[in-house]
Amino acid sequence: MSTYRAFEATGVHNLRLVERELLDPQPGHVRLRVEACGVCHTDVLAIEGLRADPSQPVVPGHEVVGVIDAVGAGVTAWQPGDRVGVGFLNGHCGQCEPCRRGDFVNCLDQPQTGTTTDGGYAEVVYARASGLVRVPDGLSAVDAAPLLCAGLTTFTALQQGHARAGSLVAVQGIGGLGHLALQYARSLGHRVAAVARGEEKEALARKLGADEYIDSTAVDPGEALRDLGGASIIVATATSGASMNPLVRGLAPNGTLVVVGAAPDPLTVSTPDLIFGTHAIVGSLTGSAVENEDNLAFSLAHGIRPSVEVVPFAQAMEGYERMLSGKARFRVVLDTAA
Repeated sequence: MSTYRAFEATGVHNLRLVERELLDPQPGHVRLRVEACGVCHTDVLAIEGLRADPSQPVVPGHEVVGVIDAVGAGVTAWQPGDRVGVGFLNGHCGQCEPCRRGDFVNCLDQPQTGTTTDGGYAEVVYARASGLVRVPDGLSAVDAAPLLCAGLTTFTALQQGHARAGSLVAVQGIGGLGHLALQYARSLGHRVAAVARGEEKEALARKLGADEYIDSTAVDPGEALRDLGGASIIVATATSGASMNPLVRGLAPNGTLVVVGAAPDPLTVSTPDLIFGTHAIVGSLTGSAVENEDNLAFSLAHGIRPSVEVVPFAQAMEGYERMLSGKARFRVVLDTAA
């Protein structure tokens, strides 16, 4: 093959299928043949023109699983035939101050897959070797893809605070992130509370691992969590700052509200709700490549899997719009290998 197919995003809500020339990977990079790519809400940054120059084409998608077919100069730890994943962070530089201090997630020179560099709505992807994640054989490409972003994001968030085994941990929102967070929290040995809107979600929440269910349309979720003894960690996945506001009152002493849902409206909190109880609010951005390998290994060992709707590669726009509608249960995955 001298070319490959890719969906380019330009302007606003526009994806165009194009043929691209197949190139050798640059030094320090690899080239992989894509098997599957998850469709994430963050893909709106590329497809809805929410980037510096929407007129420049970019291939969306940052939950990529594939097989390496070529390596660039200087790449020694990877070889053709390796089964790998690429997440939102496309590889750290290793030279900036955060990298020198081991903080690879906050590297100052790290491309964002599918937003600032081409991603996985394509048959071929190029990535920095430092951003690669080994994918275990026990995970299918379709199952592994959402775990590279939605899975890692929630797995890392649950480790942001100080929650011992058996302590109460809450997950707000049962969607693409929340349905995985419930499974992780259960497998980490926590007593798990799910916070969502409506009674109809309770059965699913309990099936996914929730011991307690709180309908936020019927009760104040913060007060309900406090009545349960308070949560050591609350992972807020909903894309609504207003819905997160009452959760701080549901924290146990020294508890942490971990925000992973990117919301357009601000989160507001009363200062006494922070001071009394020594509460904290933090954000959590995905994780490093090696942490993603830990995540995949943990998921495989504990039977944690995403609920997916598989869409053929050629129907990428339909898959994206299905995700955007909020009707997908719970992750859309493009099947490129098929």
